[in-house]
Amino acid sequence: MCNFFCFVNQTKNINVKNLFFVFPKGSYLLKKNFSSINNMNNQNTIQNSPERETKQLKQDQHLITPFQTLKALPTPLSHSQCVLHKHEIIICGGFYQGACYSYHTLKNEYKFICEYPGNVRLWGHCAVKLADSNNKDSNEITLLSFGGYYKHTLVMKYVSVWDNHNNGNEMNKSKKLNKSNNYNQWVPFTDINNDPFIIGRSKDSFQGVRAVIGGSNNHLLFITYLKSNISVFDLNTLQFIKDDILPINKKICYHCFVSKSENRQGHEMMKSNKRNYQMLLYNTFQFSQLFVCNDIAPLNFYAYIYVNDVILFFGGYGWSGNASAVSKSVHKYLIEENKWMTFQNALFSPLYNCIAILDEDDTYIHIIGGQDKITASTHMKTKVRIWDVSQLVIIYCCFFLIKCK
Repeated sequence: MCNFFCFVNQTKNINVKNLFFVFPKGSYLLKKNFSSINNMNNQNTIQNSPERETKQLKQDQHLITPFQTLKALPTPLSHSQCVLHKHEIIICGGFYQGACYSYHTLKNEYKFICEYPGNVRLWGHCAVKLADSNNKDSNEITLLSFGGYYKHTLVMKYVSVWDNHNNGNEMNKSKKLNKSNNYNQWVPFTDINNDPFIIGRSKDSFQGVRAVIGGSNNHLLFITYLKSNISVFDLNTLQFIKDDILPINKKICYHCFVSKSENRQGHEMMKSNKRNYQMLLYNTFQFSQLFVCNDIAPLNFYAYIYVNDVILFFGGYGWSGNASAVSKSVHKYLIEENKWMTFQNALFSPLYNCIAILDEDDTYIHIIGGQDKITASTHMKTKVRIWDVSQLVIIYCCFFLIKCK
């Protein structure tokens, strides 16, 4: 068995070139046995596409861990979801944990925001930030939380809990105003009649669901979910406008699904074809097969992030035969080169069910929560540039010189 990394490409009528996703637990489209997870701690490797596998390069670099430990989470979290807002990382609950917090990336501090409603049980949910095309610099954002084993659909109008008021009375007034306007609390997602609306049909299994925002006005929710489904949901009309089955023979759950939204040419194509947009854009999906390296093939439940035409994967959980294992490696996929790199023993300890998110200026990647044997309160960060190969070599050389002294 192997993981299947699928690239959704673009035709003249379909703007899905911007989407990448990873599917766990194998696929009949790419039959490739994976090596034992127990061998994952031997070396760092680079793996090219099958056409270049004969030129596969293996490196024996033993690196100092490139992660910086930050202030621990207020509560242990796994299966969490996070959204970025300026210098804040908004942490939207976790596995059976409804507390939401704002982490300030400059202050290295947390503040409590709210709790999910008592009747909502979180298990594999998804949270995204809804785009506001009218005011990109607004201090207010809207969050959407949906899915999970027990389906829910909620929204939150969020304003920063980090204010500079020194006057306690002013702070209390601000809190009362926010509460009266339903700010900073989860409320039901509603239709035009103001009735609660749940995204997801009775047939849809949304545990471990993954979604990204797209479309000409950022009004479409692309959803990938069990068993091997992809759907497009219109947030304006509250209708599913496209459903398809992914060409894999294994279920997807807690997988990677990211948007390569920087492709401006694709957005221009959508604008020029706006009249026929709804009729043509999602008429057909096309899928292409990509190579997946042996080390990450058996894994899912990893943290992942897309940055600078690279997807980075942190940790993960998988099976080899009857044995399970948790990874402490970092995997790097170079999209344009179709090449994989594996950095063994990069994490402090084995970790899965964690989440990764970039800070505002794409300088740091934050890894939040997760678990090995127990659920963790871990929060750490690493510089994006460190995962450039040249930077890794510099780190190794510096460590070698220090050690020699």
